[in-house]
Amino acid sequence: MRDNVKSGALTEVTFFILLALYQARHGYAIMQFVEEKTNGRLMIGAGSLYGALDSLNKKGWITVHDDSDVRKKEYIITDEGKHVAERELKRIQSLACIAEDIIGG
Repeated sequence: MRDNVKSGALTEVTFFILLALYQARHGYAIMQFVEEKTNGRLMIGAGSLYGALDSLNKKGWITVHDDSDVRKKEYIITDEGKHVAERELKRIQSLACIAEDIIGG
C-alpha cells in the first residue's frame, strides 16, 4: 500500500475502502460499494482488497467488527481511520479549489 502518511495523501482505493467502512461491511460488500460509488471506474480484486484490509488493520485505521462467520469477516473504520479520511477529504477539497482557480470553474 503506497499511502503517503507524511503528506496525508491516500491512494484512491484506500480512501474508498475507508469510506465504505463507515458502515460495517465484509469484503465482498466493500468491493461492491467501491464499484458502485465510482460507477465501475474502480474495481478491487479480492487479493488486493484483503491485502489492503490487513494493512489498514495493522495501521489501526480499521478493525474487525464481527468475525463470528469465518467466511464473512466484517470490518469497520476506527476513530483514527475517520481522522485520516477526514484529513484526506480536506486535502482533496483544497486541491479542487486550487485547480478551479487556475482552470476557471
